[in-house]
Amino acid sequence: MSLVRLKIKGISYSQTQNGAYALILNEVDGDRKLPIVIGAFEAQSIAIALEKEIKPPRPLTHDLFKNFADRYAIVIKQVIIHKLVDGVFYSSIICERDKVEEIIDARTSDAIALALRFDAPIFTYKTILDKAGIFLKFSSKEKEDEEGDDSIEVDEILQESETVEIESGMSDAYREMTLDELHKELDKAVANEDYEKAAKIRDEISKRN
Repeated sequence: MSLVRLKIKGISYSQTQNGAYALILNEVDGDRKLPIVIGAFEAQSIAIALEKEIKPPRPLTHDLFKNFADRYAIVIKQVIIHKLVDGVFYSSIICERDKVEEIIDARTSDAIALALRFDAPIFTYKTILDKAGIFLKFSSKEKEDEEGDDSIEVDEILQESETVEIESGMSDAYREMTLDELHKELDKAVANEDYEKAAKIRDEISKRN
């Protein structure tokens, strides 16, 4: 079976499933998206791994695993989303130590959180993408207009998948804040270990710089 490489497109909050988030993966050489529902902790962990400037005061579980692996010379080579059963994605982490390769079963959210910390590529099989992937058709002009605006694209994907809806109310509130207020909110969010909120604030700050 052929493998398809994926990249992370975005994370958004689910208003239909309490405490759940949607992780959107995009095929590298195509336009299909793979939406995966994940928990709040995993969403925060992935968000801070994506946002390099946010540093938690103490290591999160995935950071601890990375530190442990580094100490014992364990490297994650790649992550493969290899199975989809009843709406649940199953993943394998391909590790290597002393040139010996091991395959470890993992939840997809944990596997991706670790892949980010090891700069490891993420793959799935073409059959899974054919089954669960979402393909959005745009005209040439629409594609140009929406390029660079991930929030619009993720919102379109979530509506198409009928699983989650993007949370926009808080983002609107951030747009009304000054840079000084945003930096204060960012510091507060990091201190409270609310890394999903911190990532959103950081996104708004980045847009203005």
